[in-house]
Amino acid sequence: MQLRYRYRLTLTPGQRISAARVFGCKRVVWNDALGLLRPGKASNKLLGSAKHRLAQGPYQRIPKSSELGKTLITEAKRTEERAFLAACPVGVMQQALRDLDAAWKAHEDSKTGRRSGPKVAPPRFKSKKDNRQTARFTRSDRWSITTDGRLRLPKIGDVRVKWSRSLPSAPTSVTLIMDRSGRYWASFVVETDPTDDLLPPIEGDQGIDLGLSRFAVLSDGSHIAAPKYLRRAEKKLKKRQRELWRVWA
Repeated sequence: MQLRYRYRLTLTPGQRISAARVFGCKRVVWNDALGLLRPGKASNKLLGSAKHRLAQGPYQRIPKSSELGKTLITEAKRTEERAFLAACPVGVMQQALRDLDAAWKAHEDSKTGRRSGPKVAPPRFKSKKDNRQTARFTRSDRWSITTDGRLRLPKIGDVRVKWSRSLPSAPTSVTLIMDRSGRYWASFVVETDPTDDLLPPIEGDQGIDLGLSRFAVLSDGSHIAAPKYLRRAEKKLKKRQRELWRVWA
């Protein structure tokens, strides 16, 4: 099972500039690809499905992300207009093309009923004014966690991480996020085994006393710590009780 673990990052001024370049390059590749794909998809849509044509004309072949990568990344970097793409890891830009493929598929599947739930809008052009900027680094980018606990991101550098908890296993990818408040985060994807969360077997009957400060106290005296959301609920409950006591007093 895949889970996401998110941690706060602290970037230096220079790293912020580098991160902005990475976000910008990824955005340009996405927009270039979308601009290239949209006319063909719109033309094919007018013709209808291959079995039930609505109009006459040739269907246009839609290139896959691997083909677009050669045109919009490898070859584009050699041009004066797109030479700045060298400031971004290739894997981040390739991932943007794969994400665009997935966005189109989700949109088309939702129209045909192959995808349940609400309708998914077609992918849109991205803007540097968007409230949230992301860049996903995969294994091909050779990102890493250094021995002193920093996150080494290609083209950005070694970034300080606030490790609020340990990663349960080696992550498969990491996404750099800048939220609408200008804060930076690292979101790791890790593979976990659900059986790891099972409690060890016990002999005989066992009584359990549930609570908030301690999630469960067993009859042998051992206890299980409360999850974070219960501890937060406990704090809110105590705060509310104090407010009520003030009113009644």
